[in-house]
Amino acid sequence: MLKISLPLRLQLSLIIVIGAAFLKHHTWSNLLVYGAIALIWVCILQVPIRKLGGLIGAELIFLSLMALPLGWERASFLLVRSLICLITMNSFLLTLPPHSLGIALKSLPIPAPLKENLILAAQYLEILLLEVTQMQRSAQLRGLNGAAGWLRYASASMIGALYLRTLDRAERVYAAMVARGYNGQLPIDSPLKPKERFILLIAGVTATCLTLSSYLTVI
Repeated sequence: MLKISLPLRLQLSLIIVIGAAFLKHHTWSNLLVYGAIALIWVCILQVPIRKLGGLIGAELIFLSLMALPLGWERASFLLVRSLICLITMNSFLLTLPPHSLGIALKSLPIPAPLKENLILAAQYLEILLLEVTQMQRSAQLRGLNGAAGWLRYASASMIGALYLRTLDRAERVYAAMVARGYNGQLPIDSPLKPKERFILLIAGVTATCLTLSSYLTVI
């Protein structure tokens, strides 16, 4: 994998996602360009294909339930666009080192209060994912192997238990942070280097031109 800093990875992923999200409906040629960019992004980050496929498959099930009532023609474009966005962001998330999402979020050019909320939400999301992984491992030890077994295991009572375990652990983590002097800000800065800013500028201009061109062509 190329040595790309976490802030640059996050902001490039967001540029791809935002550009694809603002495409005009039924501009398939522009959407395919974003699809090719997303696949190149997967190759650059060297994402585990099996994990990526399983994660996207579960997410697309929920998206299809919301999109199909809009009609097949409109839903097909929305699902493909959602697939591209999911591939891009999941590729970023699956290649993150442990406990590093907050470092990447701190580089975003957004107001400080919102940034602090995002950092805390990212930490709690990591806790939730860790609890899910532990519950999946417990399910496998009880003989519930495969996706179907995990879906049977994740009943309403287990989802409630997951929420309680995650909430309890999040409270303990926050109490530990406060005991260590946490005041709402991480003591870590991650500014972009001039070369990274130039790459970000080129990517932003490219995505802007590609998205705006979808409103100037009728396909």
